[in-house]
Amino acid sequence: HAAPPAAIAKQISHRPVRDAQLPVSWTDSQLRKYPFQTRQIPRLSHTDPRAEILIDNEEPVVLTDTNLVYPALKWDTNYLQENIGNGDFSVYISENHKFLYYDEKKMSNFENFVPKSRRIEMKFSEFVEKMHQTEEQGGKERVYLQQTLNDTVGRKIVVDFLGFNWNWINKQQTKRNWGQLTSNLLLIGMEGNVTPAHYDEQQNFFAQIKGHKRCILFPPDQFECLYPFPVHHPCDRQSQVDFENPDYEKFPEFKNVLGYEAVVGPGDVLYIPMYWWHHIESLLNGGVTITVNFWYKGAPTPKRIEYPLKAHQKVAIMRNIEKMLGEALGDPHEVGPLLNMMIKGRYEQGPS
Repeated sequence: HAAPPAAIAKQISHRPVRDAQLPVSWTDSQLRKYPFQTRQIPRLSHTDPRAEILIDNEEPVVLTDTNLVYPALKWDTNYLQENIGNGDFSVYISENHKFLYYDEKKMSNFENFVPKSRRIEMKFSEFVEKMHQTEEQGGKERVYLQQTLNDTVGRKIVVDFLGFNWNWINKQQTKRNWGQLTSNLLLIGMEGNVTPAHYDEQQNFFAQIKGHKRCILFPPDQFECLYPFPVHHPCDRQSQVDFENPDYEKFPEFKNVLGYEAVVGPGDVLYIPMYWWHHIESLLNGGVTITVNFWYKGAPTPKRIEYPLKAHQKVAIMRNIEKMLGEALGDPHEVGPLLNMMIKGRYEQGPS
């Protein structure tokens, strides 16, 4: 197994451990089963110095008491329906429980790519109705709302939003020299919805508001175990491996993957570091989930590069090489064959 990041390794246990002081609000039977091992992401108070060390090291941690989204803890679908306003919301509809993200702008690169979900715009009330319909009819099709909070929302939501603990999160941003807050994404999912493993090129505070979500993270140094799609593919930054039914012939290194997991509930904030893979699922039979993401640009690249490079810096370099080759060759489909030609039989020298 890849060695766990140092700061996490000190405080690791093997199964989801519940805090003694927390009421038991979910059970292992609500977690989907996967063929790999995981370790626990530490759960700490935001005042615990260990939490600061983890964030400084860009390692995940669940913060239990930031009050980051305290005014939103009263949000449920009824409250939102009354107060969120009459704007349009981005809703994904999937033919099963998986919502594999895809970049619509890259779809022209791969003519035969058929997304398993589709995005449509709808009013909030239409979304709620569609969600109830699906629940009642027990159909396979599911919905997932993913909408950036913008100025179309109603006054009460704005008031709640202004009451977030901006003081704490702004300090986090300043202390680490992160760039600006790029967006707050509101996520409303049905029980059992899954967002398959992917990584983002931004820092993320993932604030849970309603229901429970299980988050399985993988550090950037497990890149080769997770087989991301090519950069020019619509599913760039997503893993090609189906976690529920991995094809080990096609993806042999997936056998060595090691996850870090946490179940987050209302009031919890999970720090998902930039370039860390994350697989997110709303618990089975756990009701509707509501989450708000806080995405920040990473700190600017240091003037002087220090060696050895960190894993996420290597990922950034690999991405740049793929992009440059795509431009140079004028056809993204030629990138793979060229990279293969470059290394075939050249870099595998064993003992001579």
